[in-house]
Amino acid sequence: MVVRRFSVVVARGFRLVLSLLLPGVAAAHPAPFSYVDLHLAPDRIDANVTIHMIDLGHDLELDPLFVFNPSMVEAAKDRILRLLTERLRITADGRDTRLLPTWVGAEASSERAALRIALRYPLESSAGMVQVSGAALFPYDPQHQTFVNIYEDRQLRQQAILDKEPRTIEFFSGTRQGAIEVIRRFLPAGIHHILIGPDHILFLIGLILLGGTLKRLLLIVTAFTVAHSVTLSLAALGLVNPPSRVVEPAIALSVIYVGADNVLGRGGRDVRAWIAFAFGLVHGFGFAGVLREMGLPPAALGWSLFAFNVGVEVGQACIVAAAAWILSLVRSRNHRAAEFVAVAGSVVVIAAGCFWFVERIWRPS
Repeated sequence: MVVRRFSVVVARGFRLVLSLLLPGVAAAHPAPFSYVDLHLAPDRIDANVTIHMIDLGHDLELDPLFVFNPSMVEAAKDRILRLLTERLRITADGRDTRLLPTWVGAEASSERAALRIALRYPLESSAGMVQVSGAALFPYDPQHQTFVNIYEDRQLRQQAILDKEPRTIEFFSGTRQGAIEVIRRFLPAGIHHILIGPDHILFLIGLILLGGTLKRLLLIVTAFTVAHSVTLSLAALGLVNPPSRVVEPAIALSVIYVGADNVLGRGGRDVRAWIAFAFGLVHGFGFAGVLREMGLPPAALGWSLFAFNVGVEVGQACIVAAAAWILSLVRSRNHRAAEFVAVAGSVVVIAAGCFWFVERIWRPS
């Protein structure tokens, strides 16, 4: 720990001395940054990595001025390449094996007091998804940041920052392969989300507890689907973004309402489709919160929304089909038992909704 702190102090002190000797360097490099520019091509990824000479000199234990000596850079290129390979993990299409770069060249930048390194990552085929994993390139300095820019068709498509906390940056290309990778990622996520969401599940089950014809059940499910698809899209696109402290209790209230309507509104007009639509708008905002946490790929925004929504519908269809089949089986064998299941089930739905509402209202923000 003492050695690490000492090295940080020495590095910062050297930056101060360098800034006094080279005013241009101080203006171009006021803080510890490195830059990684990735250019996607069908058969490769070209990378330009710009590293300040102090950072590179520190980790290679060389005089930082070596970056201005081509022969010394050539002699150190294997060490530089190994350092970048270890600290910058790049993979394609979800594979576990990292891409290995080859050295293309390097040139010093006197304006930035940095070394600009050109690397090439060969690809067997066009990549639909590229992942960049790791922390800042130089962890000895906790303030260091690495700016990652991803280009496709010579246009900047995505930007991100790597700092002291390791993270993974995902980029989905705008190609057909990129769309396939988006569907592979977001469709299962949609299925998973609704299957592990007890509030969504109980809301759907509450809607069908009273049974009905196949046409009526399809109308109820369709109303819920249309409603949550609208608000999911609006929220994911940033057009409407209500806070979760409002959305989550409102979802709990929707569960309470559908259970209470089953108990109190029996024998009256069947308005379950309208209930499904009205509260489906609220549930859509809940789905969008999960989708935002996953990170929407800018180059494939439409595909990610579509795939996630289809996943939700698949999960929803499985839940409704299973519950409707069990309820119809009970109803066909014993009408009185079916009545009991409807009432008891509605009470359970109300109780669960009340618990979630209180828990979410009092949950620390």
